[in-house]
Amino acid sequence: MKALLITGGLGFIGSNLLIYLLTKYPNYVLINLDKLTYAGSLNNVKDIVQHPRYKFIQGDICNRELVQYIFVEYDIRGVINLAAETHVDNSIKQPDVFLQTNVLGTFTLLDTAYKYWMVSPSNYKSSYENCMFHHISTDEVYGSLGETGAFSETTPYAPNSPYSASKASSDMVVRSYYHTYAMNTVITNCSNNYGPKQHDEKLIPTIIRNALLGSTIPIYGDGSNIRDWLHVNDHCEAIDLVFHCGKKGSTYNVGSDNEQTNLEIAQVICAILDEMSPKNISYSKLIEYVEDRAGHDKRYAVDASKIDNELGWSPNKEFEIGIRETVDWYLKYYKNKY
Repeated sequence: MKALLITGGLGFIGSNLLIYLLTKYPNYVLINLDKLTYAGSLNNVKDIVQHPRYKFIQGDICNRELVQYIFVEYDIRGVINLAAETHVDNSIKQPDVFLQTNVLGTFTLLDTAYKYWMVSPSNYKSSYENCMFHHISTDEVYGSLGETGAFSETTPYAPNSPYSASKASSDMVVRSYYHTYAMNTVITNCSNNYGPKQHDEKLIPTIIRNALLGSTIPIYGDGSNIRDWLHVNDHCEAIDLVFHCGKKGSTYNVGSDNEQTNLEIAQVICAILDEMSPKNISYSKLIEYVEDRAGHDKRYAVDASKIDNELGWSPNKEFEIGIRETVDWYLKYYKNKY
């Protein structure tokens, strides 16, 4: 058995990844370290909580003593770091929390892994040579695009929010451990994820929840901000592939070539809800434009040709299918909740 440390495993992407990895790899023991803040939920992993190869530990990635204990106690041979503060609105209100978790927490994990796996720079302990540190990041580190073009792995970083600045900083710390210590690291920068188990504060759950409650559906500005939407299952497959086959020291962008404006997302979801849970009038009548977010990036788009060319990954889930499945999941979830 090989023990992997998955941080942030009670969150949206982390919980989906845990289930994916437990199903695919019978020789892995998965240690889930999660602080269990408002954004995580034990309910996200209820189907695996009794699994013999799964262990949950509540704690902070900034707690060096705890992280060191986990490495020693379980003989950690790989890390996939998803633990992060992620909501841009919250980062505007409390940037210090984002810098603490996303930068110092990543450093604590990296430094502990380095000291547990390696004797000195470029010198791994015997049998630890293939241990890998995989850092999950975001396309937001690249800033905002104009009407054309897409982010590649060579696009200069230009973060525009405290959240994206903290993620850009954490990426640089990971990069430094590869170049200074020759530690096995990889970074993936993904586009906006969607799918089941995403926290209520995010755009798609907010649209569905407010629609079902009959509340206004808030859309920032004029709704023209564009994002590239990636299904969480496709993202999990990409993480798996990069963790096992990615070139050490490399960065891979993960996107779906599926650009949608925020208004288009809201309209698509309202149309699906009109079919699945009809009311007297269309849910689209609930859409309301609100004051734009401070520093709101206009457009993100990801060039995922590198991960395709080097590792053979491309997204499988068609958006039209994925968004209908997602709406159906949240319909059941919110009807049970409310």
